[in-house]
Amino acid sequence: MNLVCRRVEFHLPSLPATSSESPRVSHFSDQAAAFSYRKSLKWNNVSQTYATKMSWRTQPGVTSVCYEHGSRLKNLLESFGRGFLGLSVAAAAAFPLTCDSPALAESLTVAFPVSRAREVNTVQRTLVEAWGLIRDTFVDPTFNHQDWDSKLQQTMVEIFPLRSADAAYNKISGMLSTLDDPFTRIISPKEYQSFRIGSDGNLQGVGLFINVEPSTGHLVVMSCVEGSPAARAGIHGGDELVEINGEGLDGIDSETAAQKLRGPYGTTVTIKLHSGSDAGTGHPGIREVKLPRENIKLSPISSAIINHRTPDGRISKTGYVKLSAFSQTAAADMEDAIYDMEDQGVESYILDLRNNPGGLVKAGLDVAQIWLDGDETVVNTIDRDGHMLPINLVDGHAITHDPLVVLVNEGSASASEILAGALHDNGRAILVGHRTFGKGRIQSVTELHDGSALFITVAKYLSPALHDIDKVGINPDVQCTSEMLNAPKEVSLEDKKRVESVLEADSCILVAEHQLDIQQSKGTAS
Repeated sequence: MNLVCRRVEFHLPSLPATSSESPRVSHFSDQAAAFSYRKSLKWNNVSQTYATKMSWRTQPGVTSVCYEHGSRLKNLLESFGRGFLGLSVAAAAAFPLTCDSPALAESLTVAFPVSRAREVNTVQRTLVEAWGLIRDTFVDPTFNHQDWDSKLQQTMVEIFPLRSADAAYNKISGMLSTLDDPFTRIISPKEYQSFRIGSDGNLQGVGLFINVEPSTGHLVVMSCVEGSPAARAGIHGGDELVEINGEGLDGIDSETAAQKLRGPYGTTVTIKLHSGSDAGTGHPGIREVKLPRENIKLSPISSAIINHRTPDGRISKTGYVKLSAFSQTAAADMEDAIYDMEDQGVESYILDLRNNPGGLVKAGLDVAQIWLDGDETVVNTIDRDGHMLPINLVDGHAITHDPLVVLVNEGSASASEILAGALHDNGRAILVGHRTFGKGRIQSVTELHDGSALFITVAKYLSPALHDIDKVGINPDVQCTSEMLNAPKEVSLEDKKRVESVLEADSCILVAEHQLDIQQSKGTAS
């Protein structure tokens, strides 16, 4: 669940909030670095300010770190003094412990041994940055009943002799694992870029989905975004990607290849494809295509109208909407789909949240407003101090009051569970399927100075009826067993004629249609 900002990002899956931050990066080199940011969050008219400053000063063999924070900073001098004095003379040299500010609780400088490997020294900085964020925002103030200050000391000592960034990052991951929270983690800059694209729902590229074929190791086209440059060029699923801008792709993974295909709007990229037929290039089955890069919209919504015969013999139209992720475009795309189906006379709806892992908080709240009225509670959050805060709609106006069934399964997590719980507990929908995943925790996501990102669990949440979701999930009103489930596949527009037959083969949709019949027979406008 995510609330995205420009540089420092907080993903708070419960906040109808505004968020602002002003990151400032001053001189950043091998010799010295400093950065600071100030962040304000507004949750239901309750404002909190989060300000952090860290700076590095490198002297021969020693790096000093100044960590400043507006609150909850303990005196680390004693613990760090004990730890670093225990190092060997060759490794530690001298470690002055000084404060740049007379207010010891507000500003503290700690010295540690600087790695001679430049890439490892960068990770040392990342470690301090991550440690500080965890220290101030992690949901468990006991840090899994351990001394978090000592963890920085221990991990810094472990990183010092390493020679590769990967090994150093593994030490940070090891430090985070001691929190016993699988959702608090660090990801690489490459992984974070992919995460941002998935959250934004937009990229600049050619509209190809590619993956590595396990049996051959070759890069294969999975599908094309409808109307994209790749689709217009006649590229099809199953085509093998051979070259990008003259560079062979042997041993290249799908993410690296995808990055090569992306680029600024208006630029071009030339690819070679093996499609199993002679395209007139002189090489059987090989063709070269020059593609312009454009703004590509990745919609998380697919929809269809199912013609359904009711028990009284009447043909009724049911709107089917599958939401695959809560991206920035999710609510707007769903709104368009609902309005379109309303114009076509749809009388009931199935909202499919199966295998939806979650997404952005604002998208989740906006989607809830499509179905709910008034000031209904969407979710309740519990912070690290145990305070509960209900998150309510603000003057919600539902687009439709037609009967609604929500499909869920064990792959429905986080934002999906918040939405399903909100619609169920407010009496708006019946849930059909399997018990959901059970991720009742809220993560923040902060982009770190090196382009990596730190996910931190900052709160827990309960459903509007105060049901605990974490590690429990939501049990649907009507079960649809895994033996019955045959989830519909993604279908492109040219396959629309086959959509209804595919949906009719999904037994959970049949169960949902039966529940809609029951609601309609009772005259329920839920």
